[in-house]
Amino acid sequence: MRINPFKHTDRAGKPAAPRMARRKPRTAALIAGVALVSAAALAGGTTVAVASTSASPAATQTLHFQIMSTSPTANSAPVIAWGAFTAGGVDIMGDTSDTLRFPGGSFRVFHSQGKGSRTFNPATCLMTLDLRGTYTVSHGTGRFAGISGHGTYHLSIIGIAGRSHGACNQNAQPVAFQQTIDASGPVHL
Repeated sequence: MRINPFKHTDRAGKPAAPRMARRKPRTAALIAGVALVSAAALAGGTTVAVASTSASPAATQTLHFQIMSTSPTANSAPVIAWGAFTAGGVDIMGDTSDTLRFPGGSFRVFHSQGKGSRTFNPATCLMTLDLRGTYTVSHGTGRFAGISGHGTYHLSIIGIAGRSHGACNQNAQPVAFQQTIDASGPVHL
């Protein structure tokens, strides 16, 4: 799920309702100084197997996953899943659906835009975004062929907007950015 809360202002320059927007590839000017890769990203979000447990065929189990990013313009982010199976992988982000790729297969997560609150402090440039929404799981490949399910997610963003002429500028590239998505729900494997 891609959201850049720093890019959404109304005509008066005040924070607008968050929306998901497809990002174009980053240019050198955009990524200068902000292409931070967290240690949790394990070399930029490459797929890494953590462990694997077999789920009973045709069993419904709870699947939890967490996605983390330190870039508002990233097209992918590391993901860790546990419960119905345990593995590390990569989330390929989209507007209304993401593809979660793990060793041995992948599946799609179709998500709502989410609802929640947003804050911005024009004195300190601190911005927060807290959204909750729903998702469905389908279109599995490999070991996830036939997967189906649904659940809820909680997206949390904290960041610091860049400054322009000494003032906080929500349209400038953020100085710091952290996004965490926690999701869980029943899946049928």
